[in-house]
Amino acid sequence: MDRAVCVHGHFYQPPRENPWLEAVELQDSAAPYHDWNERITAESYSPNGASRILDPEGRIERIVNNYSRISFNFGPTLLSWLEERSPETYGMILEADRAGARRFGGHGPALAQAYNHPILPLANRRDKGTQIPWGIADFQHRFGRGYMPISGDQALQWSPPVTACWPSRRPCRRHRGPTCLACRPVRPPARGASAGRTAAADHP
Repeated sequence: MDRAVCVHGHFYQPPRENPWLEAVELQDSAAPYHDWNERITAESYSPNGASRILDPEGRIERIVNNYSRISFNFGPTLLSWLEERSPETYGMILEADRAGARRFGGHGPALAQAYNHPILPLANRRDKGTQIPWGIADFQHRFGRGYMPISGDQALQWSPPVTACWPSRRPCRRHRGPTCLACRPVRPPARGASAGRTAAADHP
């Protein structure tokens, strides 16, 4: 039996801007960088867009955009910051979705996310009715496509923090939402019971 491993990258940073200054202030703990957004971009987001593959002698054999070969989602607040402060990294993320679409048969690897990373199962109906359509609109604006070109406007949406509940699906349907939500594995059962399985909340 053929087997495959799917790696999903969940990338998010909260808005760190001082609302009075509309800028991120100096964060000493992120030294030698100005703030944690800059540090994580330099150490993770940017290198993953141009990962070096080495030969046995340690020489660079090729450079790969890791995002194009995994499933991933970026929070809208992080993408807004990257677009302004690290446009090269931002461009690599968008290009990865286009390259992934060519590799994966027409659908890109990027997933939408609720706008501000709320715990959707704990959000009230009004917040769900805001967070989900805002996340959808931001995704469509940045990636220039619906959820999945192969099936119109629908695909997956990441439900932070990768939990799901049935009421979370209603705002999705109301806003031409995803066909399913990405969920975390079910909580491991008590000793002696059968192992938990990864869940996906399929829309009817």
